[in-house]
Amino acid sequence: MTESIFGQVVAVQKFANGGIKLDFYHDDVVTEYRYSSNPSRLGNFPKELAETLASTLSNDICIEIFFGDDGSATHVELEECDDDEEFDEDFVPEES
Repeated sequence: MTESIFGQVVAVQKFANGGIKLDFYHDDVVTEYRYSSNPSRLGNFPKELAETLASTLSNDICIEIFFGDDGSATHVELEECDDDEEFDEDFVPEES
């Protein structure tokens, strides 16, 4: 059974050795994902997916990460996030 989570990248760290650390916000929780060039590292996130997620930082891009039966990320889907303020009829902007 394929599982997925939906959210946004809120922080990225890229290391000189090629490693990538991602903080992914979903369901009011931040989950850390890591890519490492060391394939034996537990919880290793695929490099191509980590780079794709890192590229969404500071954009209004929402991401759905899909996981296989073994818990490994298999693919991601990206879409533009809705701007809640744009559709909130009760929203009143602050005056400067």
